[in-house]
Amino acid sequence: MPSVRSHPKTVPSTAPAETLMPATAESVDQVDTTFLRTLVGYNTRRAALAIIEVFMERMSVYDLKVVDFSVLSLVAHNPGITSRQLCATLNVLPPNMVGLIAALERRGLIERRPHPSDGRAMGVHLTSEGTDLTAQAEATVAQLEQDASGRLTATERKTLIRLLQKIYD
Repeated sequence: MPSVRSHPKTVPSTAPAETLMPATAESVDQVDTTFLRTLVGYNTRRAALAIIEVFMERMSVYDLKVVDFSVLSLVAHNPGITSRQLCATLNVLPPNMVGLIAALERRGLIERRPHPSDGRAMGVHLTSEGTDLTAQAEATVAQLEQDASGRLTATERKTLIRLLQKIYD
């Protein structure tokens, strides 16, 4: 029979807080982020958080999340794209894409039509309402991107995008 290890019960300390802190405790007036600022992941995440917060605010008028917008934009620029292609491009699992497509279809933004060369596949197309909403949302996102990257020159912005793409492509 396997042995069962028991863990000692943790009892909260009743000692005053000042006795729990070492006598040499220091306070921090300014946080040192020197090491973190050398990390690609840290900087990428911080930049993404700053942009996504504004994205969510501005897309709320369209009732779109990041992935909804991405799907609509891909469909707008690739009429007839399949769910499989959307999954591969956005790195979304097929069961999640099924729900996304169904939700966008219920909203009347997209429709599925038989694929012209693959009888088993369905192509995804924007409806006229989806075309209008996507055009408005893309214009909003283009302005958001300009606002978010306003401290960069056009050349720096292109370089940043190219370098980020080198990481994930």
